[in-house]
Amino acid sequence: MAELDLYEVLGVNRSAQADELKRAYRGLARKFHPDANPDDPAAEARFKEISLAYEVLSDPEKRARYDQFGIDGLQGAGGGGSPFGFPEDLADLFGSFFGSSMGRQGRPRGPMAGQDVQIAMTLSFKEAIFGASKELVVQMPTSCASCSGLGSEAGSAATTCGECKGHGEVRRVRQSILGQMVTTTACPGCGGWGETLTNPCKNCGGDGRVNDTVTMHVDVPAGVDEGSTLHLSGQGAAGPRGGPQGSLYVHLRVEADERFERQGEHVHMALELAVTQAALGATLEIETLDGLAEVGVEAGTQSGTIIRLRGEGVPHLPGRGRGRGDLFVHLQVATPTELTDAERQILRDLAAARGEAIDEEVRAPGLLKKIRSALS
Repeated sequence: MAELDLYEVLGVNRSAQADELKRAYRGLARKFHPDANPDDPAAEARFKEISLAYEVLSDPEKRARYDQFGIDGLQGAGGGGSPFGFPEDLADLFGSFFGSSMGRQGRPRGPMAGQDVQIAMTLSFKEAIFGASKELVVQMPTSCASCSGLGSEAGSAATTCGECKGHGEVRRVRQSILGQMVTTTACPGCGGWGETLTNPCKNCGGDGRVNDTVTMHVDVPAGVDEGSTLHLSGQGAAGPRGGPQGSLYVHLRVEADERFERQGEHVHMALELAVTQAALGATLEIETLDGLAEVGVEAGTQSGTIIRLRGEGVPHLPGRGRGRGDLFVHLQVATPTELTDAERQILRDLAAARGEAIDEEVRAPGLLKKIRSALS
């Protein structure tokens, strides 16, 4: 089932709307319906695939989960008797379409999987860039240690439910304008399990699970970004009575950095340099993501110039090839604001040598301010 492409099953593209999905489903379902193909296991299996595909894709919420996570994202998506969250009377819905008396062929046997667990985790800027091993503390249902998750006290066993004879469901036949209809519901005697516990575990009450706080280590791959989600299969809530664990979804948040700004696989930073360094050129030491590095500034560099350091950005995520993005250094020429008399004279001489006009009033700003204040 994990390899099943639900869009291919119905023969539609991924942008198909509700009407197109319904037309495709009805046409295929009529062709492969068990009533039209008696004693044909292949047709029955095909019909189940078609029914599954339509049930998921016609529901906006389930379709969104499937588009994002695939079949695994549907595990524990609902509260019905199916691991996909489908309603218990799904087969009866098909009967209403075709006027058939077909009922459910029995509740899927085997332990039910546990629910998926969602949790948020915050990373520093560099942890997101280079990856990290983080410790998570999660509160969720875990397997009961007293009964090993089976729900029964030691030495006792479950017995077949006398009301449903182990099927986990009861069927009722009624007449409707479409003909004979069969409705199937979970057995009230055993809650749909097909068996009852003669001596339920006192610690978990027969559920096989208890709420507990779990500490686990999560390996965050290099290159993740704000909004990324880690899917940890089999690390979610334990299933009832020995059922497999659901999935753990870790939603990542990334703290901002004072020096670096990330844009996809590339990183940007600002570097301030003096007027003399911009005019005459210089070799400056900067701190990159990997540590200290030297950057050469050419003579005559203007404010706004960008230097590109290839391979100094964000590592590519697993599955997207090797290598890293780039680091872009944005140069900003800083104009000095506080000068000594000697420095001011040097600049006057430079202006005179270059024939550049200057405002002489700037030589004594304090005196001018006092004069203006006295005259006001």
